[in-house]
Amino acid sequence: MRKQRTIKWLIKSEEHDYPAAKSYLTLIYDSETAKKLVKKLRRAPRAEFKAKDIFRASNLSLLGISNARIERDRRKIMEDQSLSPILLVRDTSNGKVVIADGYHRMCAVYSFDEDAVIPCKIV
Repeated sequence: MRKQRTIKWLIKSEEHDYPAAKSYLTLIYDSETAKKLVKKLRRAPRAEFKAKDIFRASNLSLLGISNARIERDRRKIMEDQSLSPILLVRDTSNGKVVIADGYHRMCAVYSFDEDAVIPCKIV
């Protein structure tokens, strides 16, 4: 059984998360829609969901811990550094949640505790 770790989170998403979200969302939506979604994400209140529920809603696979970005985020967790909340978009037409930014953080957290509560912004 894995030792539970306390995962620390920043109060707000980091500024660089929003352009990253826009870049990703532009692959799924047209540029104007992606821009509007990011604007809404900036204003969205903080919410919390369990890691396992976000993965189920997103229908994404869990990346292995050998991924360099996940290793970096796992190291942050081990060193008690705070992670940035993730950015989510509800894709109601497909009944899924899009992880606009924070997929690697999600995978890192899940590797410690699938029931971990993840702070996020969701629109």
